[in-house]
Amino acid sequence: MTAPVVLEAASWPRRMLALAVDWFACTLILIFFVGSDVWLDGDWTNFVVLGIFVVESALLTATVGGSFGQVATRLRVVRANGDPRPVDLLPALGRQLLVGLVIPPLVFRPDGRGLHDMATGTVCVTLQTALGRTAPVR
Repeated sequence: MTAPVVLEAASWPRRMLALAVDWFACTLILIFFVGSDVWLDGDWTNFVVLGIFVVESALLTATVGGSFGQVATRLRVVRANGDPRPVDLLPALGRQLLVGLVIPPLVFRPDGRGLHDMATGTVCVTLQTALGRTAPVR
């Protein structure tokens, strides 16, 4: 019987960079649709940016393996059990809703997986790890 595969999570700085790229892109999307004047004057705009982020990142995670920011920074969200199939839409949406709550990503295990990843059976890894170019940590 073989031990379960445990993938090494991507570094926190890299994941924070991906989140910053995502937030910037989602802010630009909102500005495109409502204009910069409305964006600057609205107290509600951060909630709309959060909604855009949740939808964008869930859809892209289920289709291309990561949010816009994750793809741009060469990260991917994969199934933690080593299954090579992409993450399904419902777990991807659940994961991003938990990320939007802020606290779940800040509570994490020593392996780098936050509550959002543990709840959905995912892990954020580098593209190199996702493609299997490095040996998984056992």
